[in-house]
Amino acid sequence: MDGSKKIFAFDFDGTLTTADTLLEFVSFARGRRALALWMLANLPLLALMKLRLVSNHKMKERLFGHFFAGTDVAGFDALCRRFATERHSLLRPMGVAAVARAVESGARVLVVSASVDNWVAPFFCGFGGRVTVVGTRAEARDGVLTGRFATRNCYGAEKVRRIMELCPDRAECRLTAYGDSRGDREMLAFADEAHYKPFR
Repeated sequence: MDGSKKIFAFDFDGTLTTADTLLEFVSFARGRRALALWMLANLPLLALMKLRLVSNHKMKERLFGHFFAGTDVAGFDALCRRFATERHSLLRPMGVAAVARAVESGARVLVVSASVDNWVAPFFCGFGGRVTVVGTRAEARDGVLTGRFATRNCYGAEKVRRIMELCPDRAECRLTAYGDSRGDREMLAFADEAHYKPFR
């Protein structure tokens, strides 16, 4: 099978990074104190999310909207690029090396993340466009973030759906997937070759 028929799909948070970048990004952009106060104010809802009585999507959108609704998209993207530069140490070296090997093999390389793609993509700009970031997309109107998401949270079964959107000829491809959490279960099960917590 030639390289064009191979797909490598990497989860981002926890798999290629050492921390959840949503919380890291909010802390970077708005400060740790502001994040801690928001979490304290939302403890009941966070507890319900842990019990799966409130959706992950709803809580993440609530957090994102609180801190970024009304933000200019251009300014937000500049902040995302600065975050990737200044927090590059969040990346796991073994994970980055695996991404590089996949790129060099000529395969199609995807980073499939529940995080907002605006801040995930800049971590991979060094690959010259050969890594496609598939993430949760932030909604914007007239160049301003609404605080809502334009897509479903790219988590669980949504990861598989988004891979299929990009690779509809799945039956002709060999998919290798990397993940570290229950949000990756469906993607790992869908793959021909799956790696769980491979870079620790």
